[in-house]
Amino acid sequence: MSNGRLQITTYFNNIGFPMNNTNVRITPRFDRMNILEELITDSSGRTPTIDLPTPPLEYSLETNLQKPYSEYDMIITKEGYDNTIIEGVQILPDCTAYQEVNLVQSANNQLQTDSIIINDHTLWGNFPPKNYEEEVKPLPQATGYVVLPDPVIPEYVIVHDGAINDTTAKNYWISFKNYIKNVTSCEIYATWPRETIKANVLAIISFTLNRIYTEWYRGKGYDFTITSSTAYDQAFSYGRNIYNEISSVVDEVFTTYITRPNILQPLLAQYCDGKRVTCPNWMSQWGSKELGDQGYNAIGILRSFYGQEVYLSGATKVSGVPLSYLGTSLQEGSSGYPVRTIQEQLNAISNNYPAIIKLRVDGIFGERTRTAVETFQEVFGIPATGIVDFSTWYKISDIYVAVTRMGELN
Repeated sequence: MSNGRLQITTYFNNIGFPMNNTNVRITPRFDRMNILEELITDSSGRTPTIDLPTPPLEYSLETNLQKPYSEYDMIITKEGYDNTIIEGVQILPDCTAYQEVNLVQSANNQLQTDSIIINDHTLWGNFPPKNYEEEVKPLPQATGYVVLPDPVIPEYVIVHDGAINDTTAKNYWISFKNYIKNVTSCEIYATWPRETIKANVLAIISFTLNRIYTEWYRGKGYDFTITSSTAYDQAFSYGRNIYNEISSVVDEVFTTYITRPNILQPLLAQYCDGKRVTCPNWMSQWGSKELGDQGYNAIGILRSFYGQEVYLSGATKVSGVPLSYLGTSLQEGSSGYPVRTIQEQLNAISNNYPAIIKLRVDGIFGERTRTAVETFQEVFGIPATGIVDFSTWYKISDIYVAVTRMGELN
């Protein structure tokens, strides 16, 4: 047996409002009387990171008949809020799993229980194979929906949690980055080589942006962006845990997508597992893992499947953030308007996350600003470098928007 790691974050409404003193009990799957851990969240809404037993690492590195991850149930309680039960949290060996929990206030003091069941991983469970589609789509007519001149990273994706015509399926509003992290955690194992993870993340981003850019479902009269059906789109499991090894890659490349020469749209980068289902001219997930083992980088992996002419492009606009990244990292010695922006945003965040110190908004990146950045990075699972790079800039933006929206609601 091996071990994986788990950390839980609890919040109310969105991650901008963390919930401290929340009780989290962890049990084996289907054995809730056997409490393995009982944890309390801190002022940032986080539990300590704990180790949990998992199957051997080798199970996730090759196809076999053994499930490569362990499963646990969680019971989350806090006075004044409904109980939440999350069933089937998936822990992989040598990986850190993050589980976010959105607490719901009890209505009229009537305590209820909200349950979330995490679906099997697609490489383990039985899911319908993807139906073939042309990878370049006709664009919508000029009338009706607005066609953007260039791909834009949206603030949210509306996920229809079922088949296209399933009117009983729920629609979930999920932030774009969290959607990509969720799908990737459903589709591949976080134990795989980092360049393999990056190649799969880029394919998932490109597929998603193609659906958005071409208004694929909206143009047909549906009220959602994409489905959770693997027959049409990509796997998505509402409320599932994601992995640090995947999350960090998404944070680095979420504005990047695959395309071909002479097309405006992101590539509809289709893929399959490559073992139970084969798919010529698409990416094989297990095949991408094998190429990663051989030392291929992400673009090399992608070109091995989609052709040597594919290349990476980047969206220049990210919706829902106050200011897009300006292309230069901020660190001690930096100054000017971008530093002032970060200081203002960190001060707003510190109102809800008191571990982050207050700053003088002077546009000078000094020692206190570096300390505040390091604390922010530690709280949100980013390497604590004290440098505001691409990933940290957008993470600060995300939390700032969440915090200020909570202020508007209050």
